[in-house]
Amino acid sequence: MDTQVADTLLGSLIDGRYRIRGRVARGGMATVYTATDERLERTVAVKIIHPTQAPEARARIAGFVERFTDEAKTIARLTHPNVVAVYDQGTHGGLPYLVMEYVRGRTLREVLAERRRLNPEEALAIFEQMLAAIAAAHRSGVVHRDVKPENVLVAEAPTGGMANLVDGVVKVADFGLARAVEASADEESGNQLMATVAYVAPELVTKGHADPRTDVYSAGIVLFEMLTGRVPYDGGRPIDIAWQHVDRDVPSPSTLVPGLPPALDNLVARATRRDPDARPTDAGALLAEVQVARDELGNPNSHTTVLRRITTEPPVSEPTMVVAAVRPAERPAWARLPEDGQRVGRRRAAPPESDGFGARLGRLFTGVAGESRGRLAIIATAAALVLVAALGGWYLTFGRYTDAPQLVSLTKADAEAQIARAGLVLKYAEPRYDATVPRDSVLLQDPGSADRILKGGTVTLTLSLGPEQFPVPDVVGKEFELAEADLVSANLVAVKGTARYDDTLPAGVVVATNPKVGAQVKPGAKVTVILSKGRAPISVPNLVGKNLNDARAELSRLGLVAVENFKDSEKPKDEILGQSPADGTGVERGAEVKLEISKGPPAVVVPRVMDLPCQQAKQVLESQGFPVTIQFNPNAVVRFQNPGENSQVPPGTPVTIGCF
Repeated sequence: MDTQVADTLLGSLIDGRYRIRGRVARGGMATVYTATDERLERTVAVKIIHPTQAPEARARIAGFVERFTDEAKTIARLTHPNVVAVYDQGTHGGLPYLVMEYVRGRTLREVLAERRRLNPEEALAIFEQMLAAIAAAHRSGVVHRDVKPENVLVAEAPTGGMANLVDGVVKVADFGLARAVEASADEESGNQLMATVAYVAPELVTKGHADPRTDVYSAGIVLFEMLTGRVPYDGGRPIDIAWQHVDRDVPSPSTLVPGLPPALDNLVARATRRDPDARPTDAGALLAEVQVARDELGNPNSHTTVLRRITTEPPVSEPTMVVAAVRPAERPAWARLPEDGQRVGRRRAAPPESDGFGARLGRLFTGVAGESRGRLAIIATAAALVLVAALGGWYLTFGRYTDAPQLVSLTKADAEAQIARAGLVLKYAEPRYDATVPRDSVLLQDPGSADRILKGGTVTLTLSLGPEQFPVPDVVGKEFELAEADLVSANLVAVKGTARYDDTLPAGVVVATNPKVGAQVKPGAKVTVILSKGRAPISVPNLVGKNLNDARAELSRLGLVAVENFKDSEKPKDEILGQSPADGTGVERGAEVKLEISKGPPAVVVPRVMDLPCQQAKQVLESQGFPVTIQFNPNAVVRFQNPGENSQVPPGTPVTIGCF
């Protein structure tokens, strides 16, 4: 049977107002649920901190709750269309919780998991709204500290659907939550790093210091990931990844995705400078540069202006100060180009046309050609020029080229060996899924097999990722509608299976899936969703320690079936040693209850005491645990014994001896 971990909050009522309906997501610090505000009759999101995030001591819990409450009040004052609104806060079971706006959509992490990377127009549209939300927080003195795709929600576009991300509404969540948890963690374990290492700013790693420029750096990493489909650094341990942010510059996105405009490389570089003083001062300043770049990317004639403005102008705090494109008339006097017809400086007067270089060359040629030796020199020179031109033409047309080798279907290692033997440079494109080509084999090559390529030129290979597969998402504990939405988002098809009773999960929520959660399946695969019918109507009684006949009678009265299994035991014969299911488990009528029953202690052999003195025989029997009864003369010799010698009897069986 597939055992699932129960979520005790499902179906509960928090603060007499918020009815928990389903679990949406579980993160490192908190779990998010959907709930119904029964007072205002609306759907909200409830985020409650994990028990491991609250300090154990009473005084520390109180301090954590106080800080969490203060942060919640600060966040609630952030009224902005791109910030997830906070409606309420409190504690439940000693754990702080927030009640927030419920956003119908997906996280940016889920969008990237599906799309892998976004085109520049979509990436900048999402990035602008992200920065607008973070800039509002910076103006209020709030630093997010944990900017990452998991905290960016992409809601459905006003026109409906998620196909066009340019029209989607972006909302940023979790302002201040990391700060409240970080404050408690500092009290317990020192100045530990609370940001996600893939997006952490260098100053947080080296100094533990965060300000608006820290959020600018993390936002720059998010833009890099939207454009390239990956984060800049990875490693075996989180600390290794964190120190790469300190020691290395973030690479340009165009090195991973050829063809991206240089303006996007400059935006990422500006936001992710390792020195905080070299970055825009806050999210508002970066937003201004993004708006300039986005406007100018749509105008090919002003590309140079974008690069000049982004790399030379100092950061500003108000977006409207640098949004307009620079026009030629707005150049300062020292930078203006000469007007049409205007001369710069004084030129030397040109010689008369009749005495120009062409006239002098003509007179020289006429003089040389007039002599025989001169004519031979001209012919030889012409022949040499023809030969040089022919050799140059051959080299330019054929000599500097070679044929590209056949690489398609080779393994990665074999392809690299072929490229090395041919003296060519190898470059990898973004890998692709393919149902027929095995993983890490060459799917495509450019140039193609036998195509002409410069000697020492570059061959670009696209490797196969093998058949595309998706993990079955964790939908246990969710209502069917939410589970179905998660499965559809993962390119899977939800199918209702036969519901079953469950002792821990309420009726109507998912108790299991087939295939199981985490199993890899192909796109479009069907996933059977098994829903709970709630607790079964009959509770299994406690039968351990009872006699078998009594247990049979009790199970028969409840309409349950006993399945008996006898085993050796020191317990008395027919005593119940164990049962399955355990007592208190809910089952249906006619269900089987497996019983383990004692066979009683193993039999022992009665020793021979015939012809021994009566008192000696008594000592032998008692030393082996047999109670002894003596008949007739206790000072005589044993003439009979019952049970007889070598009889197998239960331990402690009385033995009678007759002495004459």
